[in-house]
Amino acid sequence: MGFELYALEQSGAGGRTLRVSIDHSEPITIEDCERVSRIAGPLLDHSELIDGPYDLEVSSPGAERPLRAHADYERFNGKRVNIRYRTGTSETVVEGPLVAVDSAGIAVSALGARGRAPVIVHIAWDDVVAGRLAVSI
Repeated sequence: MGFELYALEQSGAGGRTLRVSIDHSEPITIEDCERVSRIAGPLLDHSELIDGPYDLEVSSPGAERPLRAHADYERFNGKRVNIRYRTGTSETVVEGPLVAVDSAGIAVSALGARGRAPVIVHIAWDDVVAGRLAVSI
């Protein structure tokens, strides 16, 4: 099938809901989620993960998915991102196209003030607090 397990969460009253988030190099479709659900359901029924009835929810990581690993940043280089990062003792947020990813960190093209040219913000990996894709509307 070629899908990757992106996240697994057990929630709801008594932990009776199992949320599975899948990923793939191509966009995830509703048909993909249905296919994974049809295959995973019987496997979970025979496992000891959840005893008794449960709800299985299969989804994609979403349009504003978190960027969790270096590989995520490489994969989405060129896409619009929202990055929260440390600047000394405080945190700052920058949003714009991810323009570079390397072993030292990332670079985001941020809008310049009052119509000025974009500014490239370089952020070291150690300073990245959180990152996610950002949808522009």
